[in-house]
Amino acid sequence: MRGTRRSWWGWGNVEDAVTGREREELTRRTAALLPGADLTVHEAPPVGSFGVGRSRIQAPPSLVPIVSEDVRDRLAHSHGQAFRDVVRALLGRLPHVPDLVVRPTSEEQVVDVLEWCGDAGVAVVPFGGGSSVVGGVEPRVGDGYAGAVSLDLGAMDRVLEVDRTSRAALVQAGVFGPHLEEQLRPEGYTLRFFPQSFEFSTLGGWLATRAGGHFATRLTRIDDLAESLRVVTPSGVVESRRLPASGAGPSPDRMFLGSEGSLGVITQAWVRLQDRPRWRAGATVGFADHDAGVRAVRALSQSGLDPANCRLLDPVEAFVNAGSPTAVLVLGFESADHPVDAWMDRALELCRDHGGTLSEPARRTDAADRSARTGAADTWRDSFLRMPYRRDALAAQGMIVETFETACTWDRFDALRASVDAAARDAMRQVGAEGVVTCRFTHVYPDGPAPYFGIYAAGRWGSTVEQWDEIKRAVSEALVTGGATITHHHAVGRDHRPWYDRQRPELFAAALRAGKAVLDPAGILNPGVLVDPLRPGTALPG
Repeated sequence: MRGTRRSWWGWGNVEDAVTGREREELTRRTAALLPGADLTVHEAPPVGSFGVGRSRIQAPPSLVPIVSEDVRDRLAHSHGQAFRDVVRALLGRLPHVPDLVVRPTSEEQVVDVLEWCGDAGVAVVPFGGGSSVVGGVEPRVGDGYAGAVSLDLGAMDRVLEVDRTSRAALVQAGVFGPHLEEQLRPEGYTLRFFPQSFEFSTLGGWLATRAGGHFATRLTRIDDLAESLRVVTPSGVVESRRLPASGAGPSPDRMFLGSEGSLGVITQAWVRLQDRPRWRAGATVGFADHDAGVRAVRALSQSGLDPANCRLLDPVEAFVNAGSPTAVLVLGFESADHPVDAWMDRALELCRDHGGTLSEPARRTDAADRSARTGAADTWRDSFLRMPYRRDALAAQGMIVETFETACTWDRFDALRASVDAAARDAMRQVGAEGVVTCRFTHVYPDGPAPYFGIYAAGRWGSTVEQWDEIKRAVSEALVTGGATITHHHAVGRDHRPWYDRQRPELFAAALRAGKAVLDPAGILNPGVLVDPLRPGTALPG
């Protein structure tokens, strides 16, 4: 992308890392928030210092052209992009490195890789953009395998067909967000799915993790945009029928959406497209009382207005990311069919009913005559896209900076927020990390919000992973005990497994294990995520 280099240890491109005045301002704000923090900058170790050994396995001759044993390549595929991943890389602690990175260019090669690995007892970890923050792409597979392969689908990245009549497209799963939109733009379409990881994540990754996009209401999840899937499993290929909807039994697509590469490898999908929006309106609403902002957002979510953006930042979150001293609601509407002024006017009326105020008039734009982006909402948008880079910068300065995302019903939110805040603060005290807890809404539904809790704490360099793990455990307990989900859109991976195991019904877990035994008899696909495979020789239920 743009001739830049991907970072092997942290987020995004090397050239886009936080430096200069941006780093100075970030450090200044952090020091103001946590005056006692030691913000010394630590650099990533050289690749050669990790002592990565030679591969334990050898690919068959037919696959050698698509195989890499390069150390830097293997290290880059050994972890995701969670805080603990980044810090472990900075500390030189990456113990689970794939033996090989395999980049198929066709579905036939995916079939060949799975056949080889099944016969050889090699674990296969599907890899899209590597942006997992839950241990989903880390080859932490145990000792029962001859080796581990990272199956990188990035070479399978084309839009194969566009159905203009049905407004849908057949797309290969390895396509990154920007390249997908580049291919759709000449057709006048967009998938309109923009997660924060958009630039560095793939369609297959979104589908496999049931990802959530940037937009706050209506069509928020990739589930809503999936029309049909094609999946390669060790037992054969599964392809669902293209349909707008069906009542014919449980959906085959639903079996693989969110399966995190444990049941099969998604190779392509038909996805529902949208016309590119022309009319937009945006506003930033301030709330002196954060609770009043919560009530305003609930009213908006139940109004039927369906704003494209409805992100409420509490005062600390607003200060860290947008420099605002009060709670901020970032509100937006867009349409390809009609001006959205009336929707924005009614939404602002609802906000005023709950004490919301505007520091500047709402901005209303037409694609035929669009003015330059200005205002606090755009400051937040820019900050939103820079957050992962800033997280890395602070992690390298000994800070603990990470998030917990969840969803709950509106009637449980107040109690959940209080319990998460208390659990996080108590855990920070226990590990000796002075810090603050923040909260923002990323998505909102008529029956509840998706709160995104943030931790900013002054850690001890060399111990921040262990400190974070204790905080993570405490907050995860509070989420599950409080009736919320362990994840709204970040998936389960290996890091969320203890709490996911408690959240899901046990009979469903048994059914999932049985399904995996049929689709993946050797248990080679992404071992450790979602469920453990049935032991060889175990009889299936019934």
